[in-house]
Amino acid sequence: MTKTSPSSRPASQWLRALALAIALEAAFLALAWLGNLEVYVVETIAIALGAGIVYLVSLYAFEHSPDSRRAFWLILLASLAFRLTLAPLRPTLSDDIFRYRFDGHVQALGINPYSVRPDDPRFAALAVHSIREIPGHGIRSVYPPVSELVFAAAWRLVPNPVAFKMPFLLADLLVLLALAWWVRRGHGRNYQLAIYGWNPLVVVEFAASGHNDALALAATVGATLLIIGPRRVLSTILLAAGVLAKAFPAVLVPLWLARLKWPRRGWPAALAAGGFAAICAWPYRSALPVVLATFHQYQTSFRDNNASIYLVLQRISGSNQLALGLGVGLVAGLALWAAARRLDPARAAFLLFGAILLVAPNGYPWYFTWVVPFIALVGVSRYMVPWLMLTILQFLSYEVLIGYQASGVWKFRPLFLLLTYAPFYAWLLWSAFTAPPSSTQPTIGKRIPVSAVPGAPANGT
Repeated sequence: MTKTSPSSRPASQWLRALALAIALEAAFLALAWLGNLEVYVVETIAIALGAGIVYLVSLYAFEHSPDSRRAFWLILLASLAFRLTLAPLRPTLSDDIFRYRFDGHVQALGINPYSVRPDDPRFAALAVHSIREIPGHGIRSVYPPVSELVFAAAWRLVPNPVAFKMPFLLADLLVLLALAWWVRRGHGRNYQLAIYGWNPLVVVEFAASGHNDALALAATVGATLLIIGPRRVLSTILLAAGVLAKAFPAVLVPLWLARLKWPRRGWPAALAAGGFAAICAWPYRSALPVVLATFHQYQTSFRDNNASIYLVLQRISGSNQLALGLGVGLVAGLALWAAARRLDPARAAFLLFGAILLVAPNGYPWYFTWVVPFIALVGVSRYMVPWLMLTILQFLSYEVLIGYQASGVWKFRPLFLLLTYAPFYAWLLWSAFTAPPSSTQPTIGKRIPVSAVPGAPANGT
């Protein structure tokens, strides 16, 4: 890297941040101008891919310039602006919000959402969204209890489809603010805040589409930041909240128990988390006998959606169950290995959530937001760039909406699966065999020394 005078370096990062923030905001304004992103899906994909290029250039510029306080605040405020730009949009890329609203509506009527289906004739006269447009209208709800409690509260307070996104957007903002707090305490650098705050997939999926995955992310990021310190009881409760919002953080439970040194120690934390889970699940206890049957129906009805390794295993074995079982076995083995090694929590989350995404039968684009905050916490690693590139390439998966609008057929075309995943796997393998090993030191509680920041003091103006 070419050296410049120390006095010019701190200013360079905030100027870069300003120019790049303007370029990225222009892309989000273009999406907001389109309005219905499903109808203009070709334009949406093109704009999002362009935003992804600006995003990756931004991360490179921030990583290779000395941090400044002014740049930090500009990155944070720009992150808020991106979300506010898309928040007024009605969700169109995904209909999940309408299932959330249905579950909240039936709870307001005193009905257990785990015991009814949207296509039940009893609901034909209800003032709900078109039953045909509710995902899984022939299946009882599979969302965990914390999500259902949020759906119920949101229906009572903000039933409008746009306003219904508010709890999930707020959860996304909590993740952003938690990462900002972590950076300002000297544990990370400005580019790590931008990894999450400026990621186009994160902004679109939470601000525009309002996916409930943000609830689980907020709880899990909070748990990860707290597990290192003395607040292990709160950390474990937050992890339980994450699991009860969306099940994927369950793979971290063995690691948390190992770090608590359970069963010899850690009983207060384990009991508090168990008690919290029981309180959240209690209102829905009457549907317990049908839960396993519902999950089996979901698993057989929803698969082959933008999947990658799962499809390869399925083609080789000729069996959906074997492909699923191999994937579950791989993730379970990695979870136990991470617990035995007492892996750094952020690295473990990155590893395990990434593994789930690659072997799962469903790889919806919003699922790939799961890894982004943990990439931010880990920082520079040999696998950072291919994974962040994959979050951008996930916008290609929305090509499925073109055929769906034209013919009503929901099918992910092999060409677009190849365009989405081939660059990622190629770069991942190249990184694995050519890049130097990543640091295995803890990332959460470690402060960034001034010497680690290119050129100038980390607290520049």
